[in-house]
Amino acid sequence: MADLPNDSNPPVGQMGLIALPGCGELAKKIDDYLVSWRKELVNKYPETFSSPVFHNYFKDTFIVNYSLVRFASGEAKVVLSDSVRGHDLFILCDVFNYGVTFKMYGMDVHMSPDDHYANLKRVISAIGGKAKRITVIMPMLYEGRQHKRMGRESLDCANALQELCQYMGVHNIITFDAHDARVQNAIPLSGFENVQPVYQMIKALVRTVDNLKIDKEHLMIVSPDEGGMSRSIYYSTVLGLELGMFYKRRDYSVIKDGRNPVVAHEFLGDNVEGKDVIVVDDMISSGESMLEVARKLKELHANRIFICVGFGLFCNGLESFDKAFKEGIFNRVFTTNLVYRTPELLKRKEWYTEVDLSKYISLIVDTLNHDGSVSSLLNPVDRINNLLIRYGFREGEIVPC
Repeated sequence: MADLPNDSNPPVGQMGLIALPGCGELAKKIDDYLVSWRKELVNKYPETFSSPVFHNYFKDTFIVNYSLVRFASGEAKVVLSDSVRGHDLFILCDVFNYGVTFKMYGMDVHMSPDDHYANLKRVISAIGGKAKRITVIMPMLYEGRQHKRMGRESLDCANALQELCQYMGVHNIITFDAHDARVQNAIPLSGFENVQPVYQMIKALVRTVDNLKIDKEHLMIVSPDEGGMSRSIYYSTVLGLELGMFYKRRDYSVIKDGRNPVVAHEFLGDNVEGKDVIVVDDMISSGESMLEVARKLKELHANRIFICVGFGLFCNGLESFDKAFKEGIFNRVFTTNLVYRTPELLKRKEWYTEVDLSKYISLIVDTLNHDGSVSSLLNPVDRINNLLIRYGFREGEIVPC
C-alpha cells in the first residue's frame, strides 16, 4: 500500500463491508487487506489520523454484522447488528452462489439468483437510508445476459439496476467483465464501473504456464464468438499478438431453450498451426461452446490451448471438461474467485487455476472510500507492461504505476 499523500481526500465516511450469504470468504480476504494497510498508515502517521475526520479510519474489522432471519415458509428479513449511520458501505453480492441453501417447508433449497437479489434488497432496506453512501459490488451482474430485448421478453438486468439506483438509494455499481456493459445506459446518472481482470489473468498465465512465449510466432488470442471481440482485442493489443475469432452459425428457424441453436463454429483469422492459443471469454456456462471451440482449434493443429474466463459456472458439471482434458483438447482453464466455485472444481488442479482478485477489489474499495479516482486502477496497461518486462517477455524499463 502506497504512502498517504499530503493532499489525500479524507474518507467519505466510516467504511463498512457487508457480505451477503456466500461472500464471506471473499469479504474476509478484502477485509484483511484493508485492515493491514490502514493499520500500517495509522502507525506511520499517528498525528494525521488523530483528526476527527479520520474517526474509526482503522478498525480490527470493517465487516458489518447482520442476521438473515428465514421463516419456515421461505420468507425472510435482515436485521443489522451494527450501526451504519454515516457509513460508506460496500455490499458484496454473488447472485450465482447456488452453494448457499435455506430451509423452506422442511426442505433444503439452493439459492437462485432471484433469492440472492432479494437478500440484497433486504440488506439495503435494513440500512434504511442511514448510510452516507452505498456501493454494490456484484461481480457477475444479476440477469446480465438478459441485456437486450428480442421480441416479447423482459429486460431484467436494466430493471434491477434502475430499482437499485433510482429507488433504493444505491450510488455505485461495481461489476466485472459485464456480458454487455451497455446495460449501464439504464442508469445514466449513477456510477457504474465495469472492471476487467486482464492484468490478473495475464499474471496467472505467466506464473503458471511453463515455456510460455509471448510473441506472434508462438502465441495467439482467439475470441469464441463475435460478441467477445472487444475483450479479445484488448488482450491481443496489450500483448502484441495476432487475433482470431469464431462466429456461430445458428439455425434461426428453431428456438431451443430460449435461443437459436448453434449449427457450427467457423474460424476467422491467421493460421494457428503449432501456436499456443489463449481463448478469452466472460464466462463458462455449460461449457459446450467453449469445448467445441477448443476442438476446432485442435483440428486446425493448434498447440496448447488455455481458456481464460472471468466466471466459471460449469452449469452442466465438470465431467465434459475432465474428458476433454484427458483427450488433450485443452491444457488449462483460468477463472476468477469472484463467483462460487464448487469444492470439486477446486480439486481439479491438473487443469484448473483460480485467479484471486481480492487484493484488486480492496484497492478499489480503499480508493473509493477516499473519493479518489479509480482510472489508474481500471487501466492496467503499465502494470501489464511491467509484468512482461519482469518475467523477460519484453524489453524496457519498469515504470512506477
